[in-house]
Amino acid sequence: MARPQITLKIASSLDGKIALSNGQSEWITGEQAREHGRRLRSTHDAICVGANTAVIDNPQLTTRLSGLKDPSRIIFDTSARLSPQSNLALTARDIPVYLVTAQARPASDRLESLGVIIIAAGVNDAGHVDILRGLDLLRRRHGVISLLLEGGGILAASFIKLGVVDIIEWYRASMVLGGDGRSAVGDLGLSDMASVYKFERVSITELGPDIHERYERRQVS
Repeated sequence: MARPQITLKIASSLDGKIALSNGQSEWITGEQAREHGRRLRSTHDAICVGANTAVIDNPQLTTRLSGLKDPSRIIFDTSARLSPQSNLALTARDIPVYLVTAQARPASDRLESLGVIIIAAGVNDAGHVDILRGLDLLRRRHGVISLLLEGGGILAASFIKLGVVDIIEWYRASMVLGGDGRSAVGDLGLSDMASVYKFERVSITELGPDIHERYERRQVS
């Protein structure tokens, strides 16, 4: 199967949390880091989030910076829960929105009428949307060459377990949120250190009070 090059973007506390347990997350990183992240969006063909992020946060997923290209928006959502009243659906004719779901459903008709492009990717063995199939269709049929994955933790973990994360762009703030905070990466089901997913840090930059680190997937020799 074909797939885009995938970059995982994380903005977290020192202990890898992206929000408090109640979901509050504005703002963990400072303005310099946030602007850097918005510019990062403009360098990719598309930006991707999971169903929970799309439903709970109701994001727009734009650069919000004048003169920069806005990427297409992609939601991986097994059961097509995206609301027709969401910011993404209501702006789908202005900036493309792709909903990668298990199968086309009658509930998707309203979304399609608003311009949302439905991609029926089927399900994997666990009964969730088939991410690999979805990535293949995005690359071959819709020309998505570079994809920025922004959340949430469950989707990030799914991509990592599939071995499709090529780059990690990590913005780290000088604060600690604790064990009850929401993790940047969900459970990976690891029980052996020999099986961990390894990345190599290739750069580190100060952005005001925050740190930006770039990692690339370590190649197996």
